Amino acid sequence: MRAPVSDLPITLDKVSVTARSVTLLDRVSLIVSAGAPTVLIGPNGAGKTTLLRVMAGLLRPAAGTIDWAGRPSAPARRAIVFQRPVMLRRSAASNLRFALNAAGVPRGQHDGRINELLAMVGLTGLEQRPARRLSGGEQQRLALARGLARDPSVLLLDEPTASLDPAATKSIEDIVRAVAARGTKIVMSTHDLGQARRLASDVILLHRGQLIETGPAASFFAAPRSDAAKKFIAGELLV
Repeated sequence: MRAPVSDLPITLDKVSVTARSVTLLDRVSLIVSAGAPTVLIGPNGAGKTTLLRVMAGLLRPAAGTIDWAGRPSAPARRAIVFQRPVMLRRSAASNLRFALNAAGVPRGQHDGRINELLAMVGLTGLEQRPARRLSGGEQQRLALARGLARDPSVLLLDEPTASLDPAATKSIEDIVRAVAARGTKIVMSTHDLGQARRLASDVILLHRGQLIETGPAASFFAAPRSDAAKKFIAGELLV
């Protein structure tokens, strides 16, 4: 699982997104390059989910441009996992078989890939368990496995540990690290600054649809440049 050079960087140039006259992203310009995870942070309504949807090619900007390594269309080998994934009314294995079919993986490879994906997310032995009877953490891990079914070059995660307990959160974080170590570029949003510190190589701070600050995680947390970043890191509300 390696992110082809041809799929990265993702470049946004003055991207704006509106919905019913409400600005969700306001002239955002940034570059997401290959490497360890990029983490989006910011208060609720900051524009994190909207930005992920734009990167996934699910939303078209009202203004500005986005390209993937100079191409105007999103690469086929990308996947997005939403905060509240919907489980199909079938077994865990059948959920993955559906994802493999959608990704165009030959049927003869399905059984081997299903076993590999379940092992990767720690769900070996639960192949025949109805997906909707899995715990919340197990469902999120299965959603990650579905996203990985197409062997994506870029994996976009929308607050994958929201509402999970610490043990389930650690399991997801371990998967994120393992997937990133194998070469897949991960861009994820989180409301948890501790998680951002643990996982991020670089950080993007959004507020009210605007890019407030971006840079390497170590310098962002040690010496934030903007007043808004200083307040956010200190736990103050951004209004």
